[in-house]
Amino acid sequence: MRVRFARAMSESRLMTQAQGISLIVGLGNPGPEYAETRHNAGFRFLDAVLRGGGSLRREARFSGGVGRCVVDGKEVWLLAPLTFMNRSGDAVAALAYYYDIVPADLLVVVDEVALPFGRLRARARGSAGGHNGLKSVIERLGTTEFPRLRLGVGRGDTRRDLADHVLSKFEADEKSALEEFITRAADAAEMFAADGIERVMNAYNPGATDPD
Repeated sequence: MRVRFARAMSESRLMTQAQGISLIVGLGNPGPEYAETRHNAGFRFLDAVLRGGGSLRREARFSGGVGRCVVDGKEVWLLAPLTFMNRSGDAVAALAYYYDIVPADLLVVVDEVALPFGRLRARARGSAGGHNGLKSVIERLGTTEFPRLRLGVGRGDTRRDLADHVLSKFEADEKSALEEFITRAADAAEMFAADGIERVMNAYNPGATDPD
């Protein structure tokens, strides 16, 4: 599927509160030293979403980079928290509460070491599964009842410290497949915005078991 996220809305419409809108969040760490790391797969995902036009604008009140776009006539917020991974929930909660976005209309996109590189896994709800970004979002929202899309970045050598692994860059063979992988994630997010998480689950992980 070709990503069809429309160009970001004009400034005047950006400031207009909408009802029934969705929020799609890509998690990562701000700063050039983290830009190419596995832990920033969520930020790469947002870059793919925005390739059709538009950009994120830093909003202090939401502690992140935000944008707004249209999917099949529906308004969708995009958010890149700039609070560092373990405080991602601060940004997500600020925007979600301000616009009364219900958990079912929130999609959080994160890296997942328990999935092989290139594998996508969608779930309608669940625990943090050891991911500090998801843990923060759960704590700030007070619920686990929100969809998430995990992007498999692989575990690598299990003798290596996990923190070192997620803050490492992708290997050369992974880089060659990275663009196609991230584009598929953007397609899945578009499907979520248009049709909901159940369709994404059926399309991208039928019969599979997600790490809890």
